[in-house]
Amino acid sequence: MNIYHSLDSFERLENGVVTSGTFDGVHLGHKKILSRLIEISEQSGGESVVLTFWPHPRMVVSEDSQDLQLLSTIDEKIELFAELGIKHLAIVPFTRAFSELSSDEFIQQILLDRIGTKKLVIGYDHRFGRNREGSFEFLQNNGPKYGFEVEEIPRADIENMAISSSRIRKSLVTGHIQEANELLGRSYTLSGTVVKGKQLGRTIGFPTANLHLHESYKLVPMNGVYIIYATHQENRYKGMLNIGVRPTVDGTTRTIEAHLFDFDQEIYGEDLKLELVSYLRPEQRFDGLDMLVKQINLDKANTLSYFA
Repeated sequence: MNIYHSLDSFERLENGVVTSGTFDGVHLGHKKILSRLIEISEQSGGESVVLTFWPHPRMVVSEDSQDLQLLSTIDEKIELFAELGIKHLAIVPFTRAFSELSSDEFIQQILLDRIGTKKLVIGYDHRFGRNREGSFEFLQNNGPKYGFEVEEIPRADIENMAISSSRIRKSLVTGHIQEANELLGRSYTLSGTVVKGKQLGRTIGFPTANLHLHESYKLVPMNGVYIIYATHQENRYKGMLNIGVRPTVDGTTRTIEAHLFDFDQEIYGEDLKLELVSYLRPEQRFDGLDMLVKQINLDKANTLSYFA
């Protein structure tokens, strides 16, 4: 996949088959659009292009951007687009000035002059241009004038799947990780760097990797204990994850701590990727470390049973 962090480096195509959007999570609804994009490009001899924006538009134009929580980082989206077989990924720097482009300017300057769009594939409620003034109807009415075709993924196709980024976010913050994974079409992931914590886990027989997320805007699911896979240097391990404040030891700061099975390495400063597979239980306060250890052993037994 060819990746462009600016349209200045994008070499205009003869037959671009294009879709655009933020694609947060790259969930099954998005994949419906992307699969159709690839299908059309193969049938027409064109080249598939995903046009996305970074930072997320709400980070630039919304007053509540500091509260924004996203399902995927830009690096995760790049990886997911590549896995799907997209030919070109254009990441447009989203600025206040860019947000002021009219729908007509967006079509002329971006879709035509920069990319060379011959067919545009969009979701049923896709909007673009200043104040989201551009719509499918606008494209349909003006497409012939611009010299490209437009295909809209029908509302029923997406609504029948009952998938949206907002629904997935709600599932994650309420502990319904398996529902979120079904809507995503894969396990939800958290990636970051392993940092030193209080190292209490190793004193009770359950050493943990304390994860500092790469991006602060990445949504962290509800506090609790999860069944996970962890990937370190291309090696994948089974394990458990605790998200929370560790009330049994009077913790006050929210942490993300993973215990990996059959793993005994010092990996401070190294990257770790976690796949959240299933939700085990809520975080709770125990009457002392002995009770905590007893529960962790039960969690491990339940996790191993799940994998078995």
